[in-house]
Amino acid sequence: MADPAEPQKPADNPEEVEEVEEEEEEHGNAPAELASQLMQNPQVLADLQHRLGRMVGASSGYIQSLPKSVKRRIKALKKWQFEAAKIEADFYKEVHELECKYAGKYTPLFEKRKTVITGSVEPTDEECDWPSDDEKEDEQLSVKNPAEDMKNKASVEEKEKDEDKKEGENVKGIPHFWLTVFKNVDMLSEMVQEHDEPILQHLQDVQVKFSDTDSMGFTLEFHFEPNDYFSNTVLTKHYSMRSEPDEEDPFSFEGPEIVKCKGCEIDWKKGKNVTVKTIKKKQKHKGRGTTRTVTKTVQNDSFFNFFNPPQVPEEEEGDMDEDLEALLAADFEIGHFIRERIVPRAVLYFTGEALETEDDFDEEGEEEGEGEEGDYDEDADPDYNPASDPNKPAECKQQ
Repeated sequence: MADPAEPQKPADNPEEVEEVEEEEEEHGNAPAELASQLMQNPQVLADLQHRLGRMVGASSGYIQSLPKSVKRRIKALKKWQFEAAKIEADFYKEVHELECKYAGKYTPLFEKRKTVITGSVEPTDEECDWPSDDEKEDEQLSVKNPAEDMKNKASVEEKEKDEDKKEGENVKGIPHFWLTVFKNVDMLSEMVQEHDEPILQHLQDVQVKFSDTDSMGFTLEFHFEPNDYFSNTVLTKHYSMRSEPDEEDPFSFEGPEIVKCKGCEIDWKKGKNVTVKTIKKKQKHKGRGTTRTVTKTVQNDSFFNFFNPPQVPEEEEGDMDEDLEALLAADFEIGHFIRERIVPRAVLYFTGEALETEDDFDEEGEEEGEGEEGDYDEDADPDYNPASDPNKPAECKQQ
C-alpha cells in the first residue's frame, strides 16, 4: 500500500488515462452506443455473422419436446416427402426428354442463322419480311405527309439501294455477331479482354448439344473459322447435371443442378496463347548482392480461361474451399445462361432488345424499393407543421 505522505506520481500518459476514463463513463451511461461501436468493428461483425450463420436452421427444441407418437407421424410425412422428391425428379426427366425432342425442331432455324451470320447464304426477300424501327418511323411520316411521301418515295428508295450496294460490297454476313453479343451482356463482357476480341471475331456459331449418356448433361460448342490463334475448329465445355435427390441430403432437391464441368484443350499456335503472359522479375542474391532477371509464365485474364475451369474435388462439397465453390458457382451460372438465354435469343442480345427487357424489370424493382425506403416520417421532420398539412385530420375537441 502506498504511503499517504508520499506525493503521488503523475501518470506517464495523462491523455491516455483520460481517454479510458471518458470511455468507461460513456459506456456506463450508453450501452446502446457501445453496441453500435462494436458493430462498426469489422472483426467483431464478421465473428457475429459467423456465429449467426451457425445458428441458421438450429432447432428451437419444440420438435424434440413432442411426444413419441407425434414424432412417429412426422417420420411418415418425411417418407412421403421423399417420395414426392422422387416424383419431382421423374417430372424433370420427362421435361428433359421433351426439351431434347424440341431441340431438333430448333436446329434448322439455328443452322439458317449460322449461314446468314457467316455470309454463306443470303436470305430471301420473304425471309427478310420483318418490320424494323426505321420503317415504322417512315410509315408515321408518310401518314403526316402523304402527297410529299408519294413524290419522294421512288427517288429515296433508289438512292438507298445505291448506297447500300456500295457499302455492302465488301461486307460479308453479319460481322462480329457473337463478339457483339458477348460484349452486350454484362456477365460475359467482364470475361472478354481486349486481346480476346480479335479471336472472337472468328467465332461463327454457339450451339447446345444435349447428352444421352450423362443424365440431363449438356455441351456448349463454340465453332470457329480457321484463324491465326489456334488450330481447333470447335471448343467445347461439358456440364454434368444431377437430376435426382441426393441420398445423404434428399430434402435439398429443388430440381436439376449442375455439379461439375469439363473444358477442352486449346491447341494454341506458337506465341498466340492469350491465357498466359510472361513477366520478368529481378532477384537479388543474398550473399553476393548481385541481381538477375527471371522470366516467369503466369495466368492471364482471358475469355478462353472459360475452357479450363477449376475441377470439383472428389470429396464432399461441404469440405470444398469457399473460393473454389464461388468460382464453380459463377462458372455454372455462365454456362446455364448461355444455354438458356444466349443461344436461343442471340439476335435479341445482338440488337440489345433482350437487354432492354431485362432493364425494364430492374427499373420496376428499383422503383418499388425506392418507395419503401423513401417513406415519409413526420415525427422525424423538424419542419413539419400539423396545422398546415391538408391531409392531416382535425383532432377531436374535448367536450
